[in-house]
Amino acid sequence: MSRTSPHTHHEGGGLSRRGLLKTAGGLTAALAVGTTATATTAGAAPATFTHPGMLHNAGDINRAKVRVAAGDDPWLSGWNRLTANSHSRSTWTNRATATIIRGGTGENYPQLYNDIAAAYQNALRWKVAGTEANAQCAANILNAWSRTLTTVTGNADRFLAAGLYGWQFANACELMRDHPAFDLAAAQDMLVRVFYPLNNQFLTGHNDACITNYWANWDLCNMASVMAIGILTDNAAKYDQAVTYFKSGAGNGSIQHAVPFLYGNVEGYDLGQWQESGRDQGHTVMGMGQMGALCEMAWNQGDDLYSYDGRRFMKAAQYVAKYNLNMDVPFTTYTWGTGQSCAQQSQTVPGSASRGQVRPVWAMLHYHYGRRLLLDDKYIAQMCFSVAPEGGGGDYGTTSGGFDQLGFGTLMYAK
Repeated sequence: MSRTSPHTHHEGGGLSRRGLLKTAGGLTAALAVGTTATATTAGAAPATFTHPGMLHNAGDINRAKVRVAAGDDPWLSGWNRLTANSHSRSTWTNRATATIIRGGTGENYPQLYNDIAAAYQNALRWKVAGTEANAQCAANILNAWSRTLTTVTGNADRFLAAGLYGWQFANACELMRDHPAFDLAAAQDMLVRVFYPLNNQFLTGHNDACITNYWANWDLCNMASVMAIGILTDNAAKYDQAVTYFKSGAGNGSIQHAVPFLYGNVEGYDLGQWQESGRDQGHTVMGMGQMGALCEMAWNQGDDLYSYDGRRFMKAAQYVAKYNLNMDVPFTTYTWGTGQSCAQQSQTVPGSASRGQVRPVWAMLHYHYGRRLLLDDKYIAQMCFSVAPEGGGGDYGTTSGGFDQLGFGTLMYAK
């Protein structure tokens, strides 16, 4: 895909992914909007949202179901990691509460991320194996939080909680949306009332700080939450807000700020320096999971953000994977403004802390670039298979970093 301007949705001369989808199956919808169809094809939300259409579409779910039933690897190995995780047991008891605090005194947010992991994992077990007990458990967890949670607060970290747990909660809901025990309306209302205002406040105001003060992950998780809430509630404006921010947002989560430096043909591969690469590798790999989730959700709604701007994200993922495989990567001094005064700081080398840390983010990326698109994603592929089969929340420690992504990519993305 040719590079497109960050301020335009699509350049003429080719069909977008959604354009191809509409040509194949949505001609009536395109005709219904008349002459505006071609102008809005690539940039606007779909006329009708696809469900399930966040991290997993119907095809992903059916493939996992068929492959696990047949006992095929790597799907079976991924399934075994899921069923071995205590969060996936149908006996999980939720700890829903009215106020969640992340940052400052009285922190209690682990009970939210643990319950979301349990809801998601139980929902996956129901979708793949048809076990009703898991469906009831997932519904009970999501219903309890939807009807109980009124506030997410704390210090600045409340914006991290609103972003991370917003998109994750919505993804568990999306898997459960067609189950009669699940109260979809309550979940939609809670996410719009409790999570979206914080997501929007952060993306538009950045906690009154210098625009470069917050790392890419802060923007990315809030962008992902806005997109997920938009999909869950069939709200085109919210969906478009996330896509537009990805392409041209002012903060570090937009694609050209998240990947500020590009390097062509480094030992045969194009690389892109990630915004947090000079910080540490735990947060850098976290970024692969946050931007990956955003791109996968958009893909399942017909938008190819994975390939946007000359596959800029793929170049970054190759860079991050290569460094975390203990290989050298180029590095350009990264300088940014901090606090409210934009006092400058600089990083001159990659941050080696947490180098090689295992997080379940790589299967999503490899099975997209390497298998859907059949591209040579050498370093991404090596990372993917070095950490396979992927687990999820509860398999990577008890602290929040182990719950920053929902995981189980081997089970759900292997092709």
